[in-house]
Amino acid sequence: MKKILVVEDDKNISELLVDYLEASNFYVELTINGISALNYIKNKKYDLIILDIMLPGVNGYEILKEIRDENFVPIILLSARKEEIDKIKGLGLGADDYITKPFSFGELIARVNAHILKYERLKNKFKGEEKDVISINGLEIQKETRRVYVDSVEVKLAQKEFDLLIFLAKNKNKVFNKDDLFEIIWGIDSITDSSTVTVHIGRIREKIEKNPSMPRFIETIWGVGYRFKV
Repeated sequence: MKKILVVEDDKNISELLVDYLEASNFYVELTINGISALNYIKNKKYDLIILDIMLPGVNGYEILKEIRDENFVPIILLSARKEEIDKIKGLGLGADDYITKPFSFGELIARVNAHILKYERLKNKFKGEEKDVISINGLEIQKETRRVYVDSVEVKLAQKEFDLLIFLAKNKNKVFNKDDLFEIIWGIDSITDSSTVTVHIGRIREKIEKNPSMPRFIETIWGVGYRFKV
């Protein structure tokens, strides 16, 4: 079952989208604002994203740019804007399709199927070319098997330790504060608080650093947060 993320704040449209997609045998997740959409996308894999442009928090164009920095999952933009310049902007930022409201749900499902099929064909064509391993200065992180090696020696990380390490490694040289990391890795419904980020960073350093007090991988930016330095 293919997995689709719908990012749409209009209650009537979002409910209809979910109903039509589920009736077409898709697994659907729904979010109504840009901030939560980015968190979903950073932590989960989807076969296609349906993205409204006018969203509270972060608009669809900004989300589109964030996604395209990391992957090429098919993205269909939804918008009430019918001007050619808006379509050009969306497609220019990397969208695969641009559908204006109101639209035919039957046509939308047909386009969803077409884009997923095209994406699957491209993935099969280039299968094996994309590296599944992050390797930096003796540290090797295997994404699919969730295994970590330091100088060819395996170290055992707990689930959240691995999630935190791979997120920072995939976003190398970018600084994230504790609150951002907490929301991304643990989620807003977690019963813990952002101080757990510091604890987990300490545990990761103990496992991957030769000298945890002088880390070479995860650097503390005092008063700001953490970054994976390269």
